Amino acid sequence: MERATQDETALELLVHGVGGTTPEQMLGDPRTVRISGDDTAAVFRRTEDADAERRPDDYRGKPVPEAYVWCNLTSGNGSRALWLLLLPFMVVNLAHWMRPTSRHRRHLVRTYGLLVRLTGLTLTVLLVAAACEVALDLTAWQCAGTPACAADRAWLGFLATDEAGHGGWWSQPGRRLALAALLPGALTGLLWYLSHRTWSAYESQQPLPHQPDPEEETSRTALGRPGFWYGRRLVARLRAAHTAGGLLTVAAAVGASAARHDRRPQGPALLDAVGWSLHAALLAGAVVIVWVVCRRGRSENRLDRRLDRALVRRLPLAALAVLVLSLLYAGWSRPSWRSEGRLPGDATFGGIALVQGLLVVALAVTAHCLYRTSPNSRTAIRGLGGPATAMLSCALGGVMSGGGAQRVADWLDGTHGSIPGPPVLLTWQASAIPPLLVVVAVLCAWFGARTLQRKRREMRKVAADYADEPQDPTRTRRIAGTRARAALTDRAPFLVGVISAVTLLLGAGALAGAWLTEKVPAKAAQGTPDVVEGAAETSQALGSWLIGFGFILFVTWGRRAYKDASARRTIGILWDVGTFWPRAAHPFAPPCYAERAVPDLTWRMAAWTRATSATGGRLVISGHSQGSVLAAAAAWQLRPSVRRRVALLTYGSPLERLYGRWFPAHFGPAALTSLHREVDCWRNLHRPTDPIGGPIGLRGDCGPQVDRAALKDPLAYGRTEDHPLPAPIRGHGDYQSDPAFAEERARLLARLKAAVPSPRPAATEAVTPAPADPPDTAG
Repeated sequence: MERATQDETALELLVHGVGGTTPEQMLGDPRTVRISGDDTAAVFRRTEDADAERRPDDYRGKPVPEAYVWCNLTSGNGSRALWLLLLPFMVVNLAHWMRPTSRHRRHLVRTYGLLVRLTGLTLTVLLVAAACEVALDLTAWQCAGTPACAADRAWLGFLATDEAGHGGWWSQPGRRLALAALLPGALTGLLWYLSHRTWSAYESQQPLPHQPDPEEETSRTALGRPGFWYGRRLVARLRAAHTAGGLLTVAAAVGASAARHDRRPQGPALLDAVGWSLHAALLAGAVVIVWVVCRRGRSENRLDRRLDRALVRRLPLAALAVLVLSLLYAGWSRPSWRSEGRLPGDATFGGIALVQGLLVVALAVTAHCLYRTSPNSRTAIRGLGGPATAMLSCALGGVMSGGGAQRVADWLDGTHGSIPGPPVLLTWQASAIPPLLVVVAVLCAWFGARTLQRKRREMRKVAADYADEPQDPTRTRRIAGTRARAALTDRAPFLVGVISAVTLLLGAGALAGAWLTEKVPAKAAQGTPDVVEGAAETSQALGSWLIGFGFILFVTWGRRAYKDASARRTIGILWDVGTFWPRAAHPFAPPCYAERAVPDLTWRMAAWTRATSATGGRLVISGHSQGSVLAAAAAWQLRPSVRRRVALLTYGSPLERLYGRWFPAHFGPAALTSLHREVDCWRNLHRPTDPIGGPIGLRGDCGPQVDRAALKDPLAYGRTEDHPLPAPIRGHGDYQSDPAFAEERARLLARLKAAVPSPRPAATEAVTPAPADPPDTAG
């Protein structure tokens, strides 16, 4: 009898979705208490349930509800909005995880990961080069070296020169550049600090130790590997390489200018030799950095706690030493040196753009070869989602870098035209924005027309779904419109694919135009037909204005997030979706909250299922939206014997609709089928009005059917005795208020009660050493 009473106690672990919520809302009670965790992420219960384990008789036939609240991992305070400035890094990191499913093509998998990591490195160099363009070229070289420009900037007085080229000690070009180099150098240091600090705060939580299980099988997805959520070694290596790359970029910007001056025929031989030595050191440093990035990918097959301390410490310090030597070299007295024209920014930004384009094309070829090994019609853009996303990250980096340079140039020079301004290539890239927006507008118009067509079809379906109630055309149109707009999510791959392809073509045209003409588009188009010349002038003017508007929007949005909780919540939603994945391609990307959330959930589920005194090990993990993705990831981390004591209830889940299509190697049909087979039971709720969640699409071959038939939304068409007031259209939210939620939870608990095996004695749960690491397969 005592055993039967214990088996009646079960746990329902609720995990919220994007945007976050409060434990009071999740548990439906204003009185809650934190039972585990901290201010960042924690598990809550209702106050009356705090000691539920001691009162099993009170919970016979019903679960003990717990809420895991993780919203502060992504949207806890306004300063998180500043991560918007690192958006290109986050996007390229997503491209790493969009690898298509492959069979027996390990070398292609590694090549794919390598190409994305190299693309991420170019984005770091691009960001630091843009900072050098602003601080060194526009400010210290052009404005401070031009009396007309420096006259309006009193804070540049100690750097400025007069009409004869004379000034104070800091007025020599090399010394001006050396002083201005402190800004991009400090930016690189800040990126290193943020990456290191967020690792300590977010991603340093160790997953549940690997415990060999005689029933364990090879997981169909990497998310089940012991080391997947602990990428400390790779992140540390990448952090060292990217930090060194940023510092060497600054050193090159300062030292190359001085070395070019010293190579003149009458230049001092000693300084010329130092310049060549500096070039050799920069080249050697670049080779080492690329080698570090290429040498090792993620090692997920075991929990790797090692750290390449010598490399992690010495590589940035060596790059810092080269930077210091470059500053000293540039600051050497050169009385005859004058700053004229621009620094060689066109060659720098053009080289970065060319390398990025080649990497994206190579990535597309690799992704296509991987896709052909295991094609699936549901995979986004036929396996090219990763290359398309990488292309967008490069475009974002270029637009943000060019936008900053354009705005600083306009601010420094105003309407005087006394300085040459930013590199020609940045103007060409800005001029490509209006044509791209025209393509986007055409696509939006096409999607709008298709949505109207779908809305008309949905109106007939709505009338059939509520055939027993009097029809109201306004109500029908509202429901049908919500369904039609929700279906737009399924067209996102086509939109991303077209925009990425057009961006690649426009970027190639901008690069060719800048290199062939060495003029801005308006001047390059002079003498051509009036239509072409007018289009070039319009694109150049409008592109510069649009970049300025976008830059102001970023700053305004970030400032608003400090004061407005709703703005913080909106920005947090972006990160909930974009920062689920570990930092595998870029160490300066926003931190991965799942490296804290998944171990939290795994430890909680393992602890409950191991408890034999009162619980019997029965557990339902209930995940909404992004919470369902965390729930699935945590279930994969459990031992198979524990996983079979867990039931999974998902609702509004993007597991197949978004993650399965965009991340097929980790959430594709094979991975989801294995999860269906390995958990005790799984049910999924979805609505046709939900723009994010959808069906899982798995048949009942390895267990009960996962998907319940699409829920009605709204629950009632008009006013009824059960719904005397108009029922709302819930879309993606409030699934728990639907009666189907309680029905499916009860069915899962009943199945667990009948089929749950007895928990293994605690003595057998001791942690044992992990087996040897098999060959790295994560690229």
